[in-house]
This record gives sequence, C-alpha cells and structure tokens, in this order.
Amino acid sequence: MLDFRLLGPVEAHCDGTGVDLGPPKRRTVLAMLLLADGALVTTDRLSEALWHEQPPTHARTAVQGHISQLRRRLHPTGRAAIVTVGDGYLLRTPADRVDARRFRTGVQEARRHHRGAPASAVPVLRDALRLWRGPALAGLRPTPLIASLAAELEESRLIAVEELGQALTAAGLAEEAVGLLRGPACRHPLRESLVAPLLDALLATDRQAAAIALYHATARRLADELGVDPGPAMTGAYARILAAPGATAGTGTGSSPGTGTGSSPGERTEAPAGPARPAEAADGPARSVDAPPPLLLPRSPAGFTGRPRELAALDAVLAAPADAPVCLVTGPAGVGKSALVAHWAQHAAHAFPDGVLFARLGGFAGTVPAADPVFVLRDFLVALGIRPDDVPRNPVAAESLYRTLLRHRRVLVVLDDALNHDQVRPLLPGAAGCATVVTSRDRLEGLIAGDCARPLLIGRLGPEEGAALLAGVLGADRVAAEPDAVAHLVRLCDGLPLALRLTAARLALRPERPLRRAAEELHDEQQRLALLAAGDLDLASVLRAGVAQLPAAAAELLGLLAHHLGPDIDLGAAAALAAAAPGETRAALERLVAANLLEERADGRYALHDLVRLYARTLRPAPDPRRILPLLDHYLCGALAASAAAVAGSQPCCELPADVHRPAAEPDFADRAAAMAWYATERSTLVAAVGAAADAHHHDRAWRLAVLLWPLVVQQPEAQWDGPLGRALDSVAELGDADAESRVRTLLGWVLTEQGRHEEAARHLESAPDLARRAGDTEGEAIATVNLAQLHDRLGHPARAGRGYERAQLLARDAGSPQTHMLTTYHLARHHLNDGRPAEALALARHGLDLAPAEQVPARRAMLTDLCGQALLRLGRPGEAAEHFSCAARLAEQDGFTADAAEYRARAAETGRPGRV
Repeated sequence: MLDFRLLGPVEAHCDGTGVDLGPPKRRTVLAMLLLADGALVTTDRLSEALWHEQPPTHARTAVQGHISQLRRRLHPTGRAAIVTVGDGYLLRTPADRVDARRFRTGVQEARRHHRGAPASAVPVLRDALRLWRGPALAGLRPTPLIASLAAELEESRLIAVEELGQALTAAGLAEEAVGLLRGPACRHPLRESLVAPLLDALLATDRQAAAIALYHATARRLADELGVDPGPAMTGAYARILAAPGATAGTGTGSSPGTGTGSSPGERTEAPAGPARPAEAADGPARSVDAPPPLLLPRSPAGFTGRPRELAALDAVLAAPADAPVCLVTGPAGVGKSALVAHWAQHAAHAFPDGVLFARLGGFAGTVPAADPVFVLRDFLVALGIRPDDVPRNPVAAESLYRTLLRHRRVLVVLDDALNHDQVRPLLPGAAGCATVVTSRDRLEGLIAGDCARPLLIGRLGPEEGAALLAGVLGADRVAAEPDAVAHLVRLCDGLPLALRLTAARLALRPERPLRRAAEELHDEQQRLALLAAGDLDLASVLRAGVAQLPAAAAELLGLLAHHLGPDIDLGAAAALAAAAPGETRAALERLVAANLLEERADGRYALHDLVRLYARTLRPAPDPRRILPLLDHYLCGALAASAAAVAGSQPCCELPADVHRPAAEPDFADRAAAMAWYATERSTLVAAVGAAADAHHHDRAWRLAVLLWPLVVQQPEAQWDGPLGRALDSVAELGDADAESRVRTLLGWVLTEQGRHEEAARHLESAPDLARRAGDTEGEAIATVNLAQLHDRLGHPARAGRGYERAQLLARDAGSPQTHMLTTYHLARHHLNDGRPAEALALARHGLDLAPAEQVPARRAMLTDLCGQALLRLGRPGEAAEHFSCAARLAEQDGFTADAAEYRARAAETGRPGRV
C-alpha cells in the first residue's frame, strides 16, 4: 500500500520502501495533486506551481511527461491512480495514506472529541505532530504558489503546537509544555498565541520570574517592531502570573552579549535589587559571594589569522536577541573550528562578567573516549563555587542546580569538539543572558532542531587566506617570492589550516627548500597524506577519528565513493555503486554530509575533497571489476535516455545489453536542455566509464557508452574524443562485432573530419559502410555512407560526394527510418545547392519535410526549412526565404537548439521582414 508524505521532504513509500519519484519538479506535481484532496488540478495550476509566471514553451508537454512518469512509478506499486479529466488531473488515494490529511484529521479530532478533557487530547495531538519530519514540502523549488501552500501547512503545525502546549499544561504536564513551546517561541518571538501558553506553562512550573521576563521582553518587541501592545491572550496570562504567590512585576533592562542593550523574548532580565540574587537566595547550594567568576578560557591559538567573516558571524549570532543563544560552529576536520572559537572567546570574554566555562568534549579525539557530560557538569559546578562534596550525584539534580546557578547571570559556555547533541544538551545553560558556543565536525542537526542552535559552517581557506597563514610561519618574503607555488600548496592542502600548518612546519625546518619543490612532493597522491604529518599530529589520524564514528553503511559508502570514476556523483549513481536501494544510499550520503566528510552541492550532487578522498581510498581496495557493472549500467541507461531526449524522435544508436542492470530509478529527461545539461555534468565521468569498462573487460558496455556520447560529440566536435572512441575500438576488436565496429568508426570518422584530420578520418569511414552492411544494418550503412560523402566533399571530390549522398538517401529510404531519411535528404539537397542547382535543392528539401509528421523531429525540420530558405534566396525570392528562415528558427527553438535558432533569425533579419510559413 502506498503512503504519501508532505510534512517534510515530499516522498512516497510502498509497504515501507521508498519509491523513487525523480526530480523536484515531478515531486512538485505529486504534491499539488495530493494537496487537492482528490479534487481536479488544472494544467495551468500545475504550471504555476512549477514555473510561476515564466513557464517554458513546452510546459504542457513537460507536465504530461511528469504525470506519465508518476503513473508508471505509483500505479504498479499500490492503490493510487492519477486520472485525466479535461485539462487537468486528479489523484485518487485513500485519505489515511497522506500524512497531511492524517495530521489535519488528528487535530480536528482533538478539538471535536476532547474539548474540556485536555488529558485525552494530549496523545491525539502528539500523534498528529509526530507526522512532521521537517519543513513542509521540503526539497521543492519555492515558487510563490508552493511557498504559499507550505506556509499554510506550517501555520497549521504551529496552531497544533500551541493547542498541545495548552493541553499539556491543563493536564498537569507543564514541564513538557515548556520543552515543547520554548523552541517555536524562540523562532516566532512575535507570535502571541505561542508566547501566551508558554507563559502559562512557565507559571505552572513555578518559574514566575522567567515568565515575567518573557512577557516584558515580548511586549517591548511588539512595541518596537509592530507598534502594538500585547493582546488579550498575553495580557490574560500575565494577569495570572501576577496573581500567583511570590510573583513580582519588576523587569529592569537586560543586554545581550556583544550589544550592550536591547531585549527580546529570549533576553535576560535583571533580578530585583536585594542582598542576594534570587538563584542564590532560594535555590539551595550556590557559589559563595566571595568566589571569583570562573574564567576557564581555552588556550589562545598561536598564529591565528584571517576569518573576519566568521568572527563577525559569531558576534552577530550571540548578540542576537534570543533565549540563551546557542551557536554551533561546524566544519570538516582540520578546518580550524577550535582555533576560531578559542581566538574569539579571548576577545568576547569581557561581555560575560559572570565568567566563562570551557570544556573539551573529545568527541573526535580518537585516542580517548569522548567526555561524559556528567563529569563535565561536575567540573562546571565546582568552578561556579559549589564544594565538590555538595555536587548532587543525581545527574538530573546536577543539571537543575547548574541552571539555577546560571539564572540571572551572564556566562559564556564553550563546548569544544562535541560528538553528538546528547553530549551537549545537559551542559546548555538555558538561561537568558548566557550564551553557548559548540564546535563539532558533525552538523548536529538535532541541536539545531531541538535547541534553536544557529549553525556557523566554517569553510576552507581561500588562496589569500592560505597564503597569509603560510606567511605567518615562513615569513612574508619567502611566501611572496613564489606566489604560484603558494597557490598550488593551498589547493593541494584543500585550504585546510591544519594541512597548511603541517606543510609549513616541514618547510620552516628547511629554509633552503623552494616552495615549488614542496608543492611537487605534495602533488604525488601516493605520499601526500604521509607528508602531512609533524610529530604526534597528522592529518590521516584526524580523519580516521571522524570516520570511526560513522555507521558501517556510511563508512562502506565513503570507501566506494573514493574510487568513483568522476569528480562528483548523484544519488542514483551512488546507489548503483553501493548496490543498495536509493533510500538506504540517501541515508548514508546524508550521514557523510552531516559528518562534514562529503560535500552536498546545490544541484543535489555530492563530492569528496581530495584529502578525504585519498584517506578514504585506504579504507578499502578498488572495487572488484564485477562490482562496477551496476554503475556502468546506470550511466549506460542514463546516456541512452539522454540521447533520445537530446534529439526528439531520433532512433537509439544502440540497444542495451541483454543482461543490463536497470537502475532503480529510470533516468528521465523532460527536454533537450535537460539532457544536454546531464551530458555536460557527467562528461568526465562518462569518458572515464568507457575506459573503466574496457579495463574491466566489460567490452559490450565500453563501446556503447562511447557511441552514446554522440549528442555531446556533435555539439563539441573540436574536443578530444580520440580517447574514449579509441578505447571503444579496442573493445569492439575484442568482441569481433561488425555492427559495433561500424558505429564506432562512423562516429570517430565524423569527428576527425570536423577536426580537419582527413587522412585519419578516411581510415575509419572507408570501412564503416561495409561493416554495417555485413552486420545487416541498413540504417547504419546509410549514416556511415553520408559521413564518408562529407569527407569527400571536404577533400574536394564533389562527384564522389554526390554519388555517396544519393546512395545514402536510397539506403535510408529502404531502412524505413524517417529520421535518417530526412538527414540523408538534407545532405543531398545541400550538395545540390552547393553545386549550383537551387531548384533541385528546394524540391529535395521540401520532399524531406514530407517524410515525417509536422509535430515530429523539429530539429530535422528546422535544418530542411532553413535549406529551403537558402534555395529560395538563390532563386531570387527573398520574401519567401525570410519566412522560411523565421520558421526554421521557431522549430529549432522548440527543440532546444538555441544556437541554430539564433543563426536562422540572423538570416531572416538580413533577408527581409520575418513572417509566417
């Protein structure tokens, strides 16, 4: 049975297994159908969701293509049907199979059946909110319509959170209500309907002072930003707070770290004046009044340089008006997170008059276990003045005392090298006026989601920053003397400060060694990691500690990715490489990204930086040649689909092998532009795949991968295609396949002709027609013959060329392929035009246009229509010629041949006023 999920990334699952829905646009179409709750969704509304006000000319066709693919993926797997009704579509699926509908039903049930019985409403609302997995409609392009629909869903979520918070407090579960409401209230500080139930929950947990502070901070912000006073919900809650025993309305003026002034729902409010702070007077053991503020500052890093943007971001995050702000500083191993925070903390300490607490949590130390937060908490309490014998043994009591001591104080807490959010959470102050900075190699998404942590991603150093770091160790003169070598060193070190410092340490002890020589040594991948070491510190050990924390599936995938054929990879290829389901592979990829061992790019592709790749190669040997076959077939299927989309209506230039491993997600391209973009992205990988297939003796894959490059070859004939096509020739020689050899030689001969390498071209093209004939491939013989005729034209043999064009046209006619028949007719007509016979050329070109229906093969029709225009121009009929040039431009544009369209328009402009055919 199918389940659909909209409350997070848009997904479909069949019996618990993810269904690959394809690209974001297709998921957008599915989301629109699901959100309609079985009602009709018109093509225009789908187009608005996909492209807003700038749909492409082929928008309707693209929508139909996405609907077709969704039907193919969803209908065979479960009870869901997409029905076409007039100019729109509707999706029939049971309401309980869509998480957004189940969520809405649950909230309505809690309102309808549990009004007046808050305890019974709690589990219903909890279950409804558990359906949320992240921001609604995540992963879709946020066109205005999609953004509006997502906002509606998010609004319903916030309302449900508010209602659950109220129900929890009414049911005597106010502590849970505080935990539920605090994060959303931090993110929506002006939402009174969210702040009001938090005020009631704080009151119910005897936190009148915190509730009063929150009320006044919110009231000030409402006045400053919106110019309004609190409404009835907040004022009613405030009245209840003031009516409670022991409450006080005093507010004072708080200040955020780094700003000096300003208040908000999360800011600290000073306690009323008195002989002792409320935390010390009323909450049990506290540090003595004569104990100095703790100053557990980390060691200031020597030679710290650069990072002005990151330092400013730290100031901004911790100065922002928030409730006990938390900043998560994350980035890859060796990027300098700890050094950055240590440097910043030295200068920011003055903004925290009540002290600085620092702990190295050792999450990725590698040599010793990560620190237990219970023991760190004990050290913090002692630093805050609690006698060791008075520290509570119960971890919950110790946490409570810790937060009580920090209430109404301004303390900076620095937690370095955290392993996970469970190690961090017991050490968060949770008090307005305090601030926390956490460093970790992991992105700790749980800390961001559950504790409103602000992430600060630390990137690698650029060329100038890297040069400045080297100059700090080696001296400015030595660095300035070899700028090219310095830039090369920064690149070889991946811009990692640790790698650069290790390199600088070796060079500092060898003042006579040129930096160029060091760059040459590091350039050798076999010894690069070994050279990045000094004493007991080496980059390989640092990377090893991070990999050791990975789940087995993620570590296995990392080793495989290190041996991937190209510079980056998408989900489908990674799944093929790992021989795993896309859902499992996505989870492993996301874990590697979270661990900052893999970079996820904006286009959804993944890449390893060089040093991580070199280390990951040590985790496992190169895959067995048999393991590479699913990956080769992934690219083979992709190239076949791309070649078909690149020239609409074209015949495939080869068939897939009988034993092909079809990918879990069949590749799909909406149009030529999408196909050519895929070719451009995967070019280096496809070229490498040809060689890898030949090396692994998968010769039947090698030649097919090579000839399926033809749309890219035709677009870029000047590029170096000898390599992959040469390897393909070696493979067909191993196979003894005349048909395959004909196809490879035909394409290679054409490339060499276009490059002016006529003698080499002849060696391939002269044998290609005969090879095709022996293989019984009449269409292939026609294409080989027309390519050979073009070579004769270039060599100045028009008579031989003409005979070749005529034979090619006859062969194409006998083969029964309209595409190839049109192509050979075009070349014969062009030969007549060049031979001074425009009337014959015009007649032939018009005959070519009649070979296929008008809606098919627009690219071929554009070529023939343009040729008609050129023949008409030669015949002295410029008006008709201009009309044909304009028509050719429209046809070329329709099929995505923008460069050809521009050329045809230019001809129309030169010839006369454009019209219509």
